[in-house]
Amino acid sequence: MYLHLGNETVIRTDEITGIFDLENTTISKLTRDFLAKAEKAGRVVNVSQELPKSFIVCQAKEGGVKIYISQISPATLKKRSHFIKNISNV
Repeated sequence: MYLHLGNETVIRTDEITGIFDLENTTISKLTRDFLAKAEKAGRVVNVSQELPKSFIVCQAKEGGVKIYISQISPATLKKRSHFIKNISNV
């Protein structure tokens, strides 16, 4: 199944490693370093020009990690993913 991250960006749910709140997690230096290294490596995709609220870490099938920055809150993304899971169980 797929998860819509905003601005015409859709990812496969089986590639998602984690959905994180940007405001709460960037307090940690480790998280800031992780995001900085990923951005330097060209692995960060900014989905929107609006204020970012979450980042989604994905393991691509070709082996690399890709990070999406989204304006949608982690709680909303979680609800969407559970909605999708419930539909697929019907």
